[in-house]
Amino acid sequence: MSLLCVGTLAFDKIETPFAKRDEALGGSATFFALAASHFTPVRLVGVVGTDFPDAQLASFREHGIDTDGVEIAEGKTFRWAGRYEADWNTRVTLDTQLNVFEHFEPKVPDSYRDSKFVFLGNASPDVQMQALEQCTAKDRFVMADTMNLWIDIARPGLKQLLGKIDALVLNDEEARMLTGDNHLISAARKVLDMGPKFVVLKKGEHGAFLIGRDVHFAIPAYPVDQVVDPTGAGDSFAGGFMGYLASVDNIDAATMKRAMLYGTVTASHCVEGFSIEPLEAVGRAGIERRFNEFHGLVSL
Repeated sequence: MSLLCVGTLAFDKIETPFAKRDEALGGSATFFALAASHFTPVRLVGVVGTDFPDAQLASFREHGIDTDGVEIAEGKTFRWAGRYEADWNTRVTLDTQLNVFEHFEPKVPDSYRDSKFVFLGNASPDVQMQALEQCTAKDRFVMADTMNLWIDIARPGLKQLLGKIDALVLNDEEARMLTGDNHLISAARKVLDMGPKFVVLKKGEHGAFLIGRDVHFAIPAYPVDQVVDPTGAGDSFAGGFMGYLASVDNIDAATMKRAMLYGTVTASHCVEGFSIEPLEAVGRAGIERRFNEFHGLVSL
């Protein structure tokens, strides 16, 4: 089933306690699309500069990602630099250069507009709303991501968006910031009152929650042997989650729970290497092997 992703494509400069990497491919749409492509074809909407390699766009297409919605604008591609501390939970942003993304207005191709599953990657609520307004499927399922910046400076627009989507993915800090409620489950229920039918709460190394009107589900993180680079883990989780839902064209409670496991194991591959390298290397068979192992760990 058709899956549309709107978000950022970027180059990252990453520092970890053990290594550094310059000009690593990143961005919410990049990680999401590659993760989801293991389950279903992906339609990608974003913007890059003239410095973005044609070979990388070709590589996306080889992975089943349609790049007709990627705009090439005059200038440089979005860049982000960050440093992770030894606990992996503390990330410091060292530099952000929006470049061509600063004036990005998403243009969803006509051939994408009937997408039944839509993911709005982390961006301003105005950009997310612009993309959503171009989608025409009446029975679509829309998930959006956000961050503390938009909760702080664009709350009215974010609340408007929440009334038009089906699911919101955010971390525990963002949920508390959005609702003013320090109790995580209570905060999630308050988010549901704002419009979404489901809330996915990411808790990093402590796993994730799925909360809806008729479903409460919690799973731990997959126990990887070694974390190399956590960048993109949340978007990879969303990619595995939405990719699986689109592949089976179902959003009932049992399917959503299963999608949570697929999201978790997909993200676990992402953190085992720098940038998109692990997502490009792993195949669906590798994801399935880890899914079966993880299913055994979390099942009685």
